[in-house]
Amino acid sequence: MSASDHLPVIGLTTYLERAKTGVWDVPASFLPKVYFDAVEKAGGIAVLLPPQAISDAIADRLLDSLDGLILTGGKDIEPSRYGQDAHPETDEPRLDRDAWEDTLLRRAIDREIPFLGICRGAQMLNVARGGTLHQHLPDVVGDRRYQAGGGVFNHVEVGVEQGSRLASLLESDEIDVPVYHHQAIDALGDGLVVTARTPDGTIEAVELDSVPFGVAVQWHPEESPDDIRLFAGLVDAARQYRAQEQENPTA
Repeated sequence: MSASDHLPVIGLTTYLERAKTGVWDVPASFLPKVYFDAVEKAGGIAVLLPPQAISDAIADRLLDSLDGLILTGGKDIEPSRYGQDAHPETDEPRLDRDAWEDTLLRRAIDREIPFLGICRGAQMLNVARGGTLHQHLPDVVGDRRYQAGGGVFNHVEVGVEQGSRLASLLESDEIDVPVYHHQAIDALGDGLVVTARTPDGTIEAVELDSVPFGVAVQWHPEESPDDIRLFAGLVDAARQYRAQEQENPTA
């Protein structure tokens, strides 16, 4: 198989929540099927990554087998990670997932493994780079336009920065996107560049310019099954990453 034919392996972080099926009511790792459907449609192989004990060595062993990484949506990040007390509307912390994703992301950045952040994933990237979050957007914008509740995705118009990687992936400077977030990026993390905002100024996408492919969006591209441009961009970058690793193996 040539490098151009290589099927990249994409790791997706998962939820760890209580789940009930049949007679079972247990903590379980799961992820909505639309996420890995999008990876498969884009030409990648999806591998699910449940939260578990983590260290740099464990992260490196796992990342050895991956060509790309997706940080998926989910519960709010523990506010102490960015120096704040919890807002009354902030979710109960998922400390295992916070630690899991932070370590995977840091090591992926160090190794220049392509990554895509989605919703919580964009917030995790910002926090990992030393940034902060608005813990409850209705306090900032005055309503719940970004999270209607009840599992209903609102749609908002997003302006994309010309010349950004995001603009090259979308081939547009404006896009209508599905959103479901009550938090958003506030102070920007080190090395991040804002590449999309809504008309009210809410940050909807950032990029890490120091790596070949480090893109994170606040919206949910997996909820637009006919539009896999972001997933295709990640898969292409992952294919290139693996080809380079094969050409220049480490000792």
